[in-house]
Amino acid sequence: MPQEATPLIPFHVEHIVSRQHGGSDDPGGLALACDRCNAYKGPNLTSIDPDTGIVTALFHPRREVWSDHFVVQGGHILGLTPTGRATVRLLNMNAPRRVELRQVCQRDTDWQS
Repeated sequence: MPQEATPLIPFHVEHIVSRQHGGSDDPGGLALACDRCNAYKGPNLTSIDPDTGIVTALFHPRREVWSDHFVVQGGHILGLTPTGRATVRLLNMNAPRRVELRQVCQRDTDWQS
């Protein structure tokens, strides 16, 4: 979701891998995240793939390509891979208000991811 979609709630600069797990403060170890994703992620590195029940690494925005793991349909983010599904689940990406905001963004712009 573009940061402009929530002008009153700035995105957080977050550690992709938390410092407690050896993450870095270098720019390559940081990413922008909406406040909700950052709050749900916490220090987690993995989650459960809801389709298989297997512990799976979360999506890493510096090493992986978003479109390999996710697709947006009707405002919902669908995980295409175990990593995508585990990330969608842990970050609660399809909470009703978040889906509604994505739908508005998609109607108002050419935003696709």
